[in-house]
Amino acid sequence: MDWEAIALSVRLAVLTTIILLVIAVPLAAWLAFSRQRWTVIVEAIVALPLVLPPTVLGYYLLVSLGNQSPIGRWWVEMTGTPLVFTFNALLIASVLHSLPFAVQPLLASFSALDKRMIEASTVLGRRAGTTLWRVVVPLSRTGFATAAVLTFAHTIGEFGVVLMVGGNIPGQTRTVAISIYDDVQAFDYASAGRTSAALLAFSLVVLVTTYALNRRGGPAWPR
Repeated sequence: MDWEAIALSVRLAVLTTIILLVIAVPLAAWLAFSRQRWTVIVEAIVALPLVLPPTVLGYYLLVSLGNQSPIGRWWVEMTGTPLVFTFNALLIASVLHSLPFAVQPLLASFSALDKRMIEASTVLGRRAGTTLWRVVVPLSRTGFATAAVLTFAHTIGEFGVVLMVGGNIPGQTRTVAISIYDDVQAFDYASAGRTSAALLAFSLVVLVTTYALNRRGGPAWPR
């Protein structure tokens, strides 16, 4: 197995999960509790990577982060190196591609909370931010765990987006999914089979963990 690619994928998944949990908490809270009508548009945009082909998202990211784009030119001026085909580009692509996997579980968890507890906190004079971190977040541990597990697992298995934005540079942008693809292209089915089996076992553990968390956090069947 390509341990270098596996280590890079784990590093990418850890950083993506941390960044997305920070972003997803206020975003999911706003989507869950806002009464503005246009929140549905924001929710649709957040969920877009679920239905958008990864190559389409990868193409737009490649154009947006390329040297001819404002972001790409600014990055070159600041660092002296291009942004695309680097680990930083992989991280940006992974954050955007995995965004719904972090937001959706938190949104579902926040929406299922007893609104009376939130109203009680407001009546007691607590600000919205205090209510979020003192009331909403502690009661949504299952949602946080599910969001973290799904985000991590989804990032590990990314292929199309990371290939288009990061290319296939060993030790820098070559993830475990790309490594499997390379092994198949080289007719090294033994190595591809071992890595695929490891990812299959990992995916099964992720699903069992997710379902177990949801079952523990959900309502029990009345006896």
